[in-house]
Amino acid sequence: MKASAFYRIAAVLMLLFDVGHTLGFRQSDPTWGVDTLIGSMRSIHFDVQGFSRTYWDLFVGAGLFVSVFLLFAAVLAWQLGGLSAETLALMRRTAWALALCFVAVTILSWRYFFIVPIVFSILITVCLIAAAWLSRKPI
Repeated sequence: MKASAFYRIAAVLMLLFDVGHTLGFRQSDPTWGVDTLIGSMRSIHFDVQGFSRTYWDLFVGAGLFVSVFLLFAAVLAWQLGGLSAETLALMRRTAWALALCFVAVTILSWRYFFIVPIVFSILITVCLIAAAWLSRKPI
């Protein structure tokens, strides 16, 4: 399999991960018993550098940051998948940086989240490492 195929697969997985994250990170299940906590996060305001904010504002803002960066990573992976082997060989540092970024995402997912983000992170990481490995100088 060529590096371009691994990049394209990773891009599609990132896009699915992004959509799932964006639609789901603000959801909660009533059986979790966190309704009072979420109510407090939404209702208690405090001033930060001249802005009135809640912890819910910070939570949603941080979650949307993740959504934006996942979308950017998907676009980057798709673009890497469209490069010639010669150009891709010149982009090895970028390829490995993206792969290592997702190694970190996988570790964080394993430590702090649950099965769906863990599986997506692992699959994306495997694809990116394979693509970076295959993007060596063409023979």
